[in-house]
Amino acid sequence: MTEKINVSEAFSQFEENWRPKVIATLNGQEVKVVKIKGEFPWHFHENDDEFFMVWSGRLRVEFRDRVVEMGPGECVVIPRGVEHRSCADVETEFVIFEPANVLNTGNLGIIDTYTAPNGVAV
Repeated sequence: MTEKINVSEAFSQFEENWRPKVIATLNGQEVKVVKIKGEFPWHFHENDDEFFMVWSGRLRVEFRDRVVEMGPGECVVIPRGVEHRSCADVETEFVIFEPANVLNTGNLGIIDTYTAPNGVAV
């Protein structure tokens, strides 16, 4: 795809939390946008690293030994195999880079409230 992507416009196309939407693909990776509020369950991704970049709001990524708090323009890489959870006290929008078809609930498998279907695009 050689068309430009307006990330703010992508966020405006959906309301639900915890359901990442694909906005681009490259080299077996997906670029996703997601809105969250509250706490995601503790989980890890056995084979996949994740990259989170805050677009708006405040994102807290909790690890068992530390907490990383971020605002707009800040990012973190979550290495494969590292247990973590995403938390936000106010609705927060962030961008995710990860391999295509990664299950957002990782090692937990399918959880009705949190598991997002793969490949949903805006």
